[in-house]
Amino acid sequence: MRAVVQDSFGGPEVLRVESVPRPEPLPTEVLVRVHAAGINPVDWKTRGGTGMAGVLGAPPFVLGWDVSGVVEAVGFGVTTLRVGDEVYGMPWFPRAAGGYGEYVTAPARQFARKPAAASHEQAAAVPLAALTAWQALVDTADVRAGQRVLVHAAAGGVGHFAVQLAKHLGAHVIATASSARHEWLRELGADEAVDYREVRFEDVLRDIDVVIDLVGDAHDKTSLRSLEVLRPGGLLVAIPAGVSPELAEAAAERGVRVTPFLVEPDGPALARIAELIDAGQVVVEVAAVFPLEQAAQAHIQGEGGRTRGKLVLRVAE
Repeated sequence: MRAVVQDSFGGPEVLRVESVPRPEPLPTEVLVRVHAAGINPVDWKTRGGTGMAGVLGAPPFVLGWDVSGVVEAVGFGVTTLRVGDEVYGMPWFPRAAGGYGEYVTAPARQFARKPAAASHEQAAAVPLAALTAWQALVDTADVRAGQRVLVHAAAGGVGHFAVQLAKHLGAHVIATASSARHEWLRELGADEAVDYREVRFEDVLRDIDVVIDLVGDAHDKTSLRSLEVLRPGGLLVAIPAGVSPELAEAAAERGVRVTPFLVEPDGPALARIAELIDAGQVVVEVAAVFPLEQAAQAHIQGEGGRTRGKLVLRVAE
């Protein structure tokens, strides 16, 4: 089968399409013929030697966790899926899944039937980003109706799902993004939008119950500054970089909470998200679709940091 392989850590130029052995499903696993693969920041970070490189180990390996495709074969014991089912998922994360390839194998329960209203390209844009938003808001923060939720980097892959899911949960949603994205974010459900380039959000916001921080302290101390806007007992979910000793100490001094976060495969949550997409309550923003052979160009665009929504690889027609 064709797959995007890298033999060393480095820039986008290390990515190339090669022929590799097709995997076979073990008991309780399915073989999925991949139609499209989503691209996430963890992909280019791992390509360069950070991200999940410590989990995957040294190259060679095949990047990619977000996939949408069709079940080609099922292993012994699989009862939830059948050959021919259209599915999507984020298998194996953070271990290697090989999503940038024509076939993947993984436990059947790490997949869900893809949204009927979505193309494979749209469905492939969903799993890691939407599961991150879902698990952060629902499982970690337990967001309730009437709470005030602040989403940083709201126009990105995770951010645009977090805005919609927080609104679905009944929250008052505040988004930080450039002003060019504000109208679109309001269409997605944001009640307020703050241009982080023109205004320091901590100067204009107060009494926030939950901050979904998709930026981290590497850029302008966003996490530390977010502590200033939380109400007493409020929660900061620090997604990209986790919780440093400095951040934990500052949170304790202010009487607020901080937690690190890492997304997990979650077939049942993907099934619920698919229902919301099919009901028109969640929309998927795909900024661009690239052929498998242009994975390097897709990474270049993603690393530019100005993408609205998600980037996707088309693996099969």
